Amino acid sequence: MKKWKFLLLALLLVPVFLVAQKLALGKAVEGVAATRQALTETVISSGRVITPDRVAIGAELVGKVLAVPVEEGDRVKAGQLLARMDDSEQNAAVEQARRAMEEAAARLEQLNQVSRPVADQNLIQAEANLAQAAAEFERVKTLAEAGFYNQSRLDEARRAVDAARAAREAAQAQAKGNRPDGVETRLAQARLDQARAALAVAQAKQAKTVMRAPAGGLLVRKLVESGDTVTQGKLLFELAADGETEIVLQIDEKNLGRLTLNQGASVLADAYLDRPFPAEIFYISPAVDPAKGSVEVKLRVKAPPAFIKTDMTVSVEIGVGERKDALTLPSEMVRDATTAQPWLLVANDGRAERRPVKLGLRGTGRVEVVTGLREGEIVLPPLSGVEPGDKVRARK
Repeated sequence: MKKWKFLLLALLLVPVFLVAQKLALGKAVEGVAATRQALTETVISSGRVITPDRVAIGAELVGKVLAVPVEEGDRVKAGQLLARMDDSEQNAAVEQARRAMEEAAARLEQLNQVSRPVADQNLIQAEANLAQAAAEFERVKTLAEAGFYNQSRLDEARRAVDAARAAREAAQAQAKGNRPDGVETRLAQARLDQARAALAVAQAKQAKTVMRAPAGGLLVRKLVESGDTVTQGKLLFELAADGETEIVLQIDEKNLGRLTLNQGASVLADAYLDRPFPAEIFYISPAVDPAKGSVEVKLRVKAPPAFIKTDMTVSVEIGVGERKDALTLPSEMVRDATTAQPWLLVANDGRAERRPVKLGLRGTGRVEVVTGLREGEIVLPPLSGVEPGDKVRARK
């Protein structure tokens, strides 16, 4: 009977012993050992493909569109016809301006070939008439003084001299005006220049009825059809000019210090996830967008794949740091990782120890611990329920 009582007591004490043993040794927790491995830190962002030059082509005149021989998505060459407008009014204006220029040119030619020689001859004749009138006046004066002519005859000779002198002055003025540097010639030349300018304006307006591609590229938008009536300034086409393919990103300003010019990146298009291609940073905006807290960054794609399209959305991974032998942990093991004082809960001599650490590179799913942890030490996860100072039995 005593034997059975002793056995029953032993069975009752076993669970108590096991509980006491667990309390003495601490809670069993699955931990993670710090290990050394290669680690790369990247900045990941989404962006879009652009071309350096997007050319907006609009109507410069009001009129009816007669022909649009291109379609959206066409590749066009520099100078290729995009649209033609009704130019009947402009043609008439050009013809009118051309006739006005011909008239002005003829007037200048008439001045040079006819009016100038005639004016020169008139001046010679006027000078001869003045000389003759002056000689006659001297003769009449001499005879009047001798009593052969009366005073009225002398006055008549004097008036003839005055009239001849006035005629000579008029001939001189006309001849001077008709000279190459004279006012009449300058006026005729100015009228010719004005007519030429009017013709140039009319021809320029006529040229605006024909829209051509200013550069080779891809026609990404077409907003006009044959028969449309367009107004001045209306956007008709948008052209992505040929040039180096670029990618524009908006990077969080907290990563600004990690970016440098010529830094490499890997790019993925959502539709071609198995075909990454390289790019490199060539522009970092000097200003931060205060509304978004981001910085504009542009990457150059030296050898764009054939599937890349303008305005395509892509994912970009920029390598900002690399360590071949870094002491690392899974990122979720670090507590307060985004603050200035991150820390770990480390199993040390059977107890959970709060350990402040300094972090380094942050890779995909792993983080580098620069100080505060040794290789092989066991770190306890945040969801273990263990508090600093608790007894633990850590296992990997």
